Amino acid sequence: MKIEGSAPLINQAQGILKKTFGFDCFRPLQKEIIHNILKKNDTLVIMPTGGGKSLCYQVPAIIFQGLTIVVSPLISLMKDQVEQLRENGVKAVSLNSSLSYEQYRNTVAGIMKKEVKLLYLAPETLFKEKTLALLSSLKVDCLTIDEAHCISEWGHDFRPEYRKIIEIRHKIPSAVCIALTATATPQVRKDIKDILSFNQANEFIASFNRENLFLQVLPKDDPFSQSLQFLKKFPNQSGIIYCFSRKQVDELYQALQDEGFSVRPYHAGLSEKERTQNQELFIRDDVQIIVATIAFGMGINKPNIRFIIHYDLPKNIETYYQEIGRAGRDGLKAHCLLLFSYGDIQKIKYFITQKSEQEQRVANLHLSALLRFIETDTCRRLPLITYFGEDYAVPKCNACDNCLEEKKELIDITIPAQKFLSCVKRTGERFGTNHIIDVLRGSQSQKILKFNHQKLSTYGIGKDFSKKQWFHLSRQFIQRGLMTQDMEFGSLKLTPKAYEVFKGTEKVLGKIEQKQEEYFQRKEDSFEYDQGLFHLLRGKRKELADSANVPPYVVFPDKTLIEMAFFFPQSKGSLLNLYGVGLAKFEKYGNIFLNIIKQYCQEHHLQEKPRRMISRPRPMTQEQSNRLANPSIINSSKPVSKRKHVLVGEAYYEGASIEGIMTKFGIKLDTVLNHLSKYLQEGHQIRSDELLKLSTLPAEQKNLVLKTIDQIGTGFLKPIFEALKGEIDYTEIKILHLYYLSTHREMMKDEV
Repeated sequence: MKIEGSAPLINQAQGILKKTFGFDCFRPLQKEIIHNILKKNDTLVIMPTGGGKSLCYQVPAIIFQGLTIVVSPLISLMKDQVEQLRENGVKAVSLNSSLSYEQYRNTVAGIMKKEVKLLYLAPETLFKEKTLALLSSLKVDCLTIDEAHCISEWGHDFRPEYRKIIEIRHKIPSAVCIALTATATPQVRKDIKDILSFNQANEFIASFNRENLFLQVLPKDDPFSQSLQFLKKFPNQSGIIYCFSRKQVDELYQALQDEGFSVRPYHAGLSEKERTQNQELFIRDDVQIIVATIAFGMGINKPNIRFIIHYDLPKNIETYYQEIGRAGRDGLKAHCLLLFSYGDIQKIKYFITQKSEQEQRVANLHLSALLRFIETDTCRRLPLITYFGEDYAVPKCNACDNCLEEKKELIDITIPAQKFLSCVKRTGERFGTNHIIDVLRGSQSQKILKFNHQKLSTYGIGKDFSKKQWFHLSRQFIQRGLMTQDMEFGSLKLTPKAYEVFKGTEKVLGKIEQKQEEYFQRKEDSFEYDQGLFHLLRGKRKELADSANVPPYVVFPDKTLIEMAFFFPQSKGSLLNLYGVGLAKFEKYGNIFLNIIKQYCQEHHLQEKPRRMISRPRPMTQEQSNRLANPSIINSSKPVSKRKHVLVGEAYYEGASIEGIMTKFGIKLDTVLNHLSKYLQEGHQIRSDELLKLSTLPAEQKNLVLKTIDQIGTGFLKPIFEALKGEIDYTEIKILHLYYLSTHREMMKDEV
């Protein structure tokens, strides 16, 4: 089928985006990808989890006259996609082994009657003779391959059955083929295109940077206590804890349950019924925490996962990226904590040795990349994102532990280094970090007594530092090339440079203690929506979801409820303007939610906020997440005294200069700009004249920044900074961004 006149089809796609899915505009690359697919060009899409991959083929599927086949590796993934599409009024079905004979027959009948737009299949089902016979009688316009990295031996999840998909392409040559994945290195991308015979030009790669994910690595000391401390910051919120083994999953699940947590296990040792039940409880918000092996998560699209803990080391960087990608799919903040011990490497190395020689080579490269990410003392996004072939030049992400750690001057740690290195030497360079630390701190463990290490001169000479401090020091000694660590057994060995330290000819500079705070809250992300209303809406959503036998997010995601609790929509038109509210959703649920909002606003004397005049609400902070999870600490809307951003905004609007405001309130320029931005977001007016004069950029650069803002949108500063290749200072962008908002209020369109 040749498609003529792609411009009208793109306009049609824009209409479907709003009416069916409830989104105002496309995310980055979605429009270009859909345009390419509508032209019937085979397309490779690399887009991070939560980036909007599904819409890239779902929108064309609705436009195409014929059927769209979606090959997906997991039944749970198909089920989730089909449920969400049906809630949006799209005719979608799946064929898989979970269907009864009657369900299978009815589904096939619907396909034969051409009542279906999207058909989801597992590779095994696709290759069955009866499936091929069915498809041969139908007009197939599109073949979509989800989780396409499974096709490559260089991928982290290679599946031989995926290689056979090329045979299906030959059977439906008129169908456009789309391959999608969230994780693919340049080598994997090349493999996918070669195997599927794709044109090299039709490749779309979105940024791998998930800005809403906070990345943190901590030395694994007492993992259970560390996890408990972490979980206390996320009461009643959804999260996943990944463990290396089934045994570890079972032990941790039982321990957390004993502590009173809402938790379930998930691993291959459980029966299929238990796994399915536990996953459903988690998806439907009836259970808050899943403790799992890597078998869990690939098939779910739960958007409100607020944290990920890696209790053990993931096997490679691609697995890590995919697993943290299951958090924060709603665009709100999420925290990803990895507990790291060199001892965990031994487990992974053992399994690597069970592979073929070629597979071992690939696995070791993957593991080395993961260790570079863990060991870095620069921004964690640098090794993570560049691993996937993307340039990353932002000096400070402000969303990882390294970037937010207070930068202290390096101090002389030569004496601690001499103690540690001497202990490594005196124990024969046969032991790992933990044992060396135990000797230094005078432990009486069985292992120390077994080797008579309590008799060494270094025994007990390191009691002045805690175990955590010594662990952090040991990592610095490795990074500075004073010793190496055997990746298979974990034993430490000295380098020639270490002997220079012994002699005193080499000074060692470093840090004594790693800052281990849970960096999460960021003042610039504060956003106030009515939390009492949010809880009422969330309760009704849960009730409706249970009644319809679907997960709550299928009704509306948290992001939609947050917008309801911010804008207080009072009419059909206002509700349809919110994120994720399409016509089908409104027909099912619109009046129910409108009635709750209207009643609440009447009781609390609240008025609807005009959405066109306000930037889209920013993601909630962790403190706000905790408050919405704990109704007991929620305060109803009450009149409050004027806050500083209002005082600043009013002073500026009434004629005060920026410099005068800085002097009067004793604040810096950045703080003034933040206050004015917040004041503007709340629907007030600000003067634009002084803002343009405040910028020190030449006129040509000012125009370039304003043009870039116009092209990219006003939602966030970072995409603007990146589009300008980091050549324009953030403060200058912030000034011109505020100027743009103040002069374009009536024309502002909120970004999705």
